[in-house]
Amino acid sequence: MKITRGLPPAPPVSCPVLTIGNFDGQHLGHRALVLAVVERAQQINGVPMVLSFDPHPVEVLRPGFVHKFLSYDHEKIAFFEHLGIAELVILPFNKELASLTPDQFVNQVLRDGLGIRKLLVGGNFVFGKGRSGTVKDLIELGAEADFSVEPIAPVIMGQDVVSSTRIRNCLAAGDVAQGAQCLGRPYMLRGSVIPGEKRGGQFGWPTANLRLPGHRVLPADGVYATLTVFKGECFDSIAYIGKRPTFSEGERLLEVHIFDKTYQLYGEDISVHFIEGVRGDMTFANAQDLVRQMDHDGLRAREILQDYSGIPRIPAVVQGGDF
Repeated sequence: MKITRGLPPAPPVSCPVLTIGNFDGQHLGHRALVLAVVERAQQINGVPMVLSFDPHPVEVLRPGFVHKFLSYDHEKIAFFEHLGIAELVILPFNKELASLTPDQFVNQVLRDGLGIRKLLVGGNFVFGKGRSGTVKDLIELGAEADFSVEPIAPVIMGQDVVSSTRIRNCLAAGDVAQGAQCLGRPYMLRGSVIPGEKRGGQFGWPTANLRLPGHRVLPADGVYATLTVFKGECFDSIAYIGKRPTFSEGERLLEVHIFDKTYQLYGEDISVHFIEGVRGDMTFANAQDLVRQMDHDGLRAREILQDYSGIPRIPAVVQGGDF
């Protein structure tokens, strides 16, 4: 897949079929849209393309707002490439781009800059200065600019649309299982293992500790059944997110215990994939009560992982960036 930063010097000579968005999370709705782009491009012997932006528009439109992401950049790139996108165009999002009216964006970026022949977007797509352009506007402006626009219906799961907002709400509530259903894969965090207080090892539950990335959406504090990936191998595990209130609150960390294995992981990169919640965070009267609960949590996590039918257990889309 070709990655172009900024508009190309001249529109491609081929027939670009495009979609636009930031695609944070690469959920099932994003997947359906991207696959539709690839399919339409094949039908007209065109080139499937994605137009995205860096930084995320909210960081420019809302200065000082700290935006939390559902995925890493390498996951997004691997996602597009895996589904068959031929070219990813990344425009720098700045005040100049944000000030373009809908007709200026269509003419300067889509027509003159990319020379697109067909554009696919979600039904609630908005664009242009002040997010004033709608899909209806886009269809009319596209006809004038000599390209067609096709709205793509959202993916519905249960009673609700699959969206990044829905996934964020699931994670904030600790419902990582529903989040995974919407994503089409378990939610993942990764990082380098840091030294901890070694308290878990004293209780028979040694953990690998990760600092939580400040730019990522985080599951609610609590205990989760997880899969941990280290050097290409996938291990059943149990993870805790929180400040360990039983022992006086400290830094909020991700602590992971790999079942039935012992590794020296300090300084190693691991990724943790959240399968299902076990329980919320709790404060215990003493260490003995905590250990009894940890033993119970471990049994529950093993049951969850034994029944887990997610295929593949290590999601193929992220393998290239992780391992």
